[in-house]
Amino acid sequence: QVQLVESGGGLVQAGGSLRLSCTASGGTFSRYVMGWFRQAPGKERDFVARISRSGTITYYTDSAEGRFTISRDNAKNTVYLQMNNLKPEDSAVYYCAGSVRFLGTGVGRSRNEYDYWGQGTQVTVSS
Repeated sequence: QVQLVESGGGLVQAGGSLRLSCTASGGTFSRYVMGWFRQAPGKERDFVARISRSGTITYYTDSAEGRFTISRDNAKNTVYLQMNNLKPEDSAVYYCAGSVRFLGTGVGRSRNEYDYWGQGTQVTVSS
């Protein structure tokens, strides 16, 4: 079975940076479109960013554009989310997700486009 494990979360002050990692096992990583989602208390799990199988195409939610960077290293079976200039409203549990079925013709912002999910890592940004 495919497993995704996130790491790198923590507590930072506003304006700080974190780099999240998600490592996959049990499948062929390069076949997956990979995405990052986040869920804050009382809110639904929302799209943050996604990256194509080759790593050449990326999309971001508006609030992440210019501050976050998604990347992947297929040789390491890992996808990353570099988060700079963090804001308190970025606080959430961050989840990585993989899709075998996604054709890459859209943004990929819907949860039902993804097949595999990690357990999440907490990001807390203080004022």
